[in-house]
This record gives sequence, structure tokens and C-alpha cells, in this order.
Amino acid sequence: KRLNYPLKKRLELLEKFPDLVDSRDDLYLEKCTLYNQSGEYQKALNLIEKRKFHPWEGGEGKVSGQFLFSLTALAKKAIEEEKYQDAIDLLKRTETYPENLGEGKLYGTQENDIHYWLGCAYKGLGENEKAVSFWEKASKGLSEPSAAVFYNDQQPDKIFYQGLALLKLEKEQDAKERFKGIIRYGIDHISDNIKIDYFAVSLPDLLIWEDDLNLRNQIHCKYLMGLGYLGLNDVELAKKFFDDILNRNLYHDGALTHINF
Repeated sequence: KRLNYPLKKRLELLEKFPDLVDSRDDLYLEKCTLYNQSGEYQKALNLIEKRKFHPWEGGEGKVSGQFLFSLTALAKKAIEEEKYQDAIDLLKRTETYPENLGEGKLYGTQENDIHYWLGCAYKGLGENEKAVSFWEKASKGLSEPSAAVFYNDQQPDKIFYQGLALLKLEKEQDAKERFKGIIRYGIDHISDNIKIDYFAVSLPDLLIWEDDLNLRNQIHCKYLMGLGYLGLNDVELAKKFFDDILNRNLYHDGALTHINF
């Protein structure tokens, strides 16, 4: 069961024992994650950049995930402040993962969100052709959601950003189909009983017990529905789903990112 301790309390605990935290990749990354989740994106990025990480079982995708989280959040902030070239520079840094992360980019990685924001940044600069080019890229990819059990499974927000890109391209009907599709998947699969009958290093956090995986699936489905309703501009209903997720897991990156989208 998640204890769901407040973010500030967890950060204070980690900051109380700096030598211990610095001696372990997992604890160090947890501190970076908490800084990201508290909105201190540059601080998190600085910490990530100055450490040489080593792969560990159950940690696959986590370091690169927080690296991308920091850069994307900083880019979004730059777009809001109309610092469009700064946003582009930040997003371009996601093209190749630096060696110190200890993991490379998986072949076929879906980057709909990165391409969507690049389109927005180029639009801000008045470079409309480049903007459309990136929105075209963002609109492509797998459009059918699936269970996100393994770390390299497609995340639901990729389909959400496909829909947003399609709206930018004035393909409203196609966009609605994306949003309605992820809502439908969430409704149809929220009660699934998830079973994994083998150990695999790509399981998130080594969660091998059925109750944890079922809870993860329920949260996944609620997140899909929240994203779908957000795409359909039903902000109030979307927020209800995100609030429910955060009541169960205060540290859900997706819900934290999109609750005030």
C-alpha cells in the first residue's frame, strides 16, 4: 500500500541524509524526481546532469524519464514566457541521451509530446512550415492504447499529444477519435485483473504482486480517461480523474503535469 507521504516531508528526509542519498543511484534519482514534481525543474536537471548513473534492476527508463521531464517542463515554461528559441534548444537536447544517464534511447521511442511542443515553439517564432512539420510528426504513431505494465510500453499521453497535434492541423474529427479512443479503453479495462507469471527486469519498481499491478492498471485507466476528457475540453471532468489519481498516488508524473494543463 502506498503511504503517500507529502512531497515536502519526503524531500526533507532525503535532504537530511545527503551522504547516504549521494551513495545510491536510486535515492539520488528519487530526490531529483521530487524536485521535478515540486516544480524545481532546473534544480532537478542540474542534479541529473552532474551524476554518472549505472543501470539497476527495476530502474529501467527512470533516469531518462526524469531527464525528459525536466527538459519538457522547462521548455513549456519557456513557451509560456514567449522564449521560443530557448524552448527549442531545450527540446532538441532530448534527441540524444547524454552518456552519464547510463541508458540510451530505445529504438522506436514515441516522442509525440516533444514534437508537439517543438511545433508550438516554431509557431511562436512565426516559422509556420516547421511548426506544421513537427505537428505532422506528433500526429503519427500507435493510436490504440494498451496496458502500461512494462517500462517501455507506450504511455497514454503519447496518444493525447497525437490528438493535440491533429487539432493544430485542423483535423478535428481525427483528434476526437484519439481522445474518445483512450476514454473507451479506460472504461473497458479498468477492472482487468493483471497477472504477470514471470520475473522481468522491465517491470516497474519490480512490482510483481497482483494487487500492485491491478492498482497500477486502475490508475492507468483513470489517467487515460482524464487525458481523453482534457482533449475533448471537458476540463472539469478531466480534473476529477487526475484528482482521484493523486489521492491514491501523489507522485503520478502524468496527473501532476496535466491537472493544470
